[in-house]
Amino acid sequence: MSTATRTDTQSPELHAADSHDLIRVHGARENNLKDVSIEIPKRRLTVFTGVSGSGKSSLVFDTIAAESQRLINETYSAFVQGFMPTLARPEVDVLDGLTTAISVDQQRMGGDPRSTVGTATDANAMLRILFSRLGKPHIGPPSAYSFNTASVRASGAITVERGDRKAVKATFTRTGGMCTHCEGRGKVSDIDLTQLYDDSKSIAEGAFTIPGWKSDNVWTVGIYAESGFLDPNKPIRSYTQKEMQDFLHREPTKVKVNGVNLTYEGLIPKIQKSFLSKDKEAMQPHIRAFVERAVTFTTCPECDGTRLSEGARSSKINKINIADACAMEIRDLAEWVRGLREPSVAPLLTALQGTLDSFTEIGLGYLSLDRPAGTLSGGEAQRVKMIRHLGSSLTDVTYVFDEPTIGLHPHDIQRMNDLLLRLRDKGNTVLVVEHKPEAIAIADHVVDLGPGAGTEGGTICFEGTVEGLRASDTVTGRHLDDRAAVKETVRKPTGTLEIRGATANNLRDVDVDIPLGVLCVVTGVAGSGKSSLIHGSIPADEGVISVDQAPIRGSRRSNPATYTGLLDPIRKAFAKANGVKPALFSANSEGACPTCNGAGVIYTDLAMMAGVATTCEDCEGKRFQASVLEYHLGGRDISEVLAMSVTEAEEFFGTGEARTPAAHKILERLADVGLGYLTLGQPLTTLSGGERQRLKLATHMTEKGGVYVLDEPTTGLHLADVEQLLGLLDRLVDSGKSVIVIEHHQAVMAHADWIIDLGPGAGHDGGRIVFEGTPADLVAAPSTLTGEHLAAYVGT
Repeated sequence: MSTATRTDTQSPELHAADSHDLIRVHGARENNLKDVSIEIPKRRLTVFTGVSGSGKSSLVFDTIAAESQRLINETYSAFVQGFMPTLARPEVDVLDGLTTAISVDQQRMGGDPRSTVGTATDANAMLRILFSRLGKPHIGPPSAYSFNTASVRASGAITVERGDRKAVKATFTRTGGMCTHCEGRGKVSDIDLTQLYDDSKSIAEGAFTIPGWKSDNVWTVGIYAESGFLDPNKPIRSYTQKEMQDFLHREPTKVKVNGVNLTYEGLIPKIQKSFLSKDKEAMQPHIRAFVERAVTFTTCPECDGTRLSEGARSSKINKINIADACAMEIRDLAEWVRGLREPSVAPLLTALQGTLDSFTEIGLGYLSLDRPAGTLSGGEAQRVKMIRHLGSSLTDVTYVFDEPTIGLHPHDIQRMNDLLLRLRDKGNTVLVVEHKPEAIAIADHVVDLGPGAGTEGGTICFEGTVEGLRASDTVTGRHLDDRAAVKETVRKPTGTLEIRGATANNLRDVDVDIPLGVLCVVTGVAGSGKSSLIHGSIPADEGVISVDQAPIRGSRRSNPATYTGLLDPIRKAFAKANGVKPALFSANSEGACPTCNGAGVIYTDLAMMAGVATTCEDCEGKRFQASVLEYHLGGRDISEVLAMSVTEAEEFFGTGEARTPAAHKILERLADVGLGYLTLGQPLTTLSGGERQRLKLATHMTEKGGVYVLDEPTTGLHLADVEQLLGLLDRLVDSGKSVIVIEHHQAVMAHADWIIDLGPGAGHDGGRIVFEGTPADLVAAPSTLTGEHLAAYVGT
């Protein structure tokens, strides 16, 4: 290899192209930002800190990353832009010096049953090509190994409209790898008929026990009673074989009921379409409870949960089929791929090995490619998204991370820090929104937003080095070196929750007694089996209330008032005070402004360009009809109440003419979880990840149950807010509840009454209980990774 020799000498003068070393933001007003102006150094690691809701994500994601993405999209033709998501220009005066931005956010990966770790990272695509080239016997192209592709066969005449139209005989075949029995899901659903109807009653006597199926509803009960296929007065258990077939399985058939043309179909396909095809998380609580009772999911007996057809499973490389490969832990699969020596697919093996090694490098070697994407924790999902960027040769790119240390044990945070520094050292700009002191410590530049949250935030409190932040008098600076002390005295358990022989995922026949009536923290490195032990082994009976990391679903019409049920008592209070219907005080019902349908803004669709949202001129963004705003409660109209913060509203509904105990209770819980700054009518789509989880916690606090299971409640919490969370957990325990927390935060561990530590490693290196006892015992003799980090944290 020859290289050219340089004869010129470097000019001492700065080249014009080298002067663009800053990202300049002037006048940013997105969400709660208050005319923020800032200069961020390029090719450095900048960490954005501040309390939850202070405006970090608004500045980094909604302003800098959003504008970069919009400008890139504008380089494509209008035709291509028509197929891309439309992005509006952020509320900002000047954005200068932007580079291509790659965002890695906290959004959980899709919960589609066919989405797996392998399909989400393209590792499956490469494996399919590998097996289609080397697998014996050869069964077809890569699609023959895909559980998302069904086999298709068709033949017949097609008409080609070119010159003289003429019919041409054609045949079409496609070999897919989908298991025909479970349709590539790996599980089959079985409906418990006893949960759908009482077979001792007739339809006329109200046999159906399905939510919403009332006897006067022609679309549900009425169509079965009047279809002519069934006798509505005959008990269901007395049906003949044909009647039972028609009742449960009949294909869609047109019938006339009371002069109306309707479609009759068997009860089982009707239930599958109306309930099982919908996202369970988006259902109302009573509907979700019905589905969980009525439907059981079992491993597909034909493919044994592999999702693949018999043909795909018969093709092997070195006695391993593609299902075996996907079931291996990724670090083991990487070793297997490394052992393949086949020059004809050398480039493919190199690429596949690079992807699999990236998993191990980022601390996810314990996962398997067939792991459903919806079962990954928030931190795991975020790291899986990072895989494709690790080996990238791109430089001068802006990488934007949203709390990349979520779900990471202190032991794993160092590995994440090394990765962020590696991306920076390749010449990239790395912007990180973060709360953990260990991650803030590696920053070249720190930007602290605040001073408070919501309307009290949105300004730059500090800009500079980590040492400068530590010396500053900002909330983050004051709390950066906070260390919780281990409790001297711990509560005594009032009972135990026994788990025996737990084997979910990587658990190794675990026996453990979880103490009740205390604050119990379950910890361990990522992938050690914490969630498998708690979510997979604790019986989900009426007494267990689980607050997990699943995202809150809601449109821009949803807000804290509608989500928590707060709006119901408020509407009733307004209705009672004014002698009118409660529906008038809902922007989604009768009281909505007719011009904007209660949205407050009018959206104009501009095809491939970003749609424009303009404030509704009739209601001036208040969302209600003018006549509704004439009704008052305690001197305020409904739009003014929805514009209040939780703290204001708590005072307003606590005393005087507007006193409403039901509303006041809900507002107290919102304030308890640290959401006093949120406005009641703020759209859920504008809340940060930490705010959403605390909103969910506040909602679940009303439920009757003795055991609370919280999955990483410190997610998205600022150092200053962790203390408030600990106070809330103490109040729950002191009120007679048992609180089980899956957590990595050392302050929560130190505050616990009892610690259960899993490990010692991840995947097949974990799944065992390595410590049970008090935090003081763990710190006194640190025998595990958790013990070492907790001892270092409390300064022993």
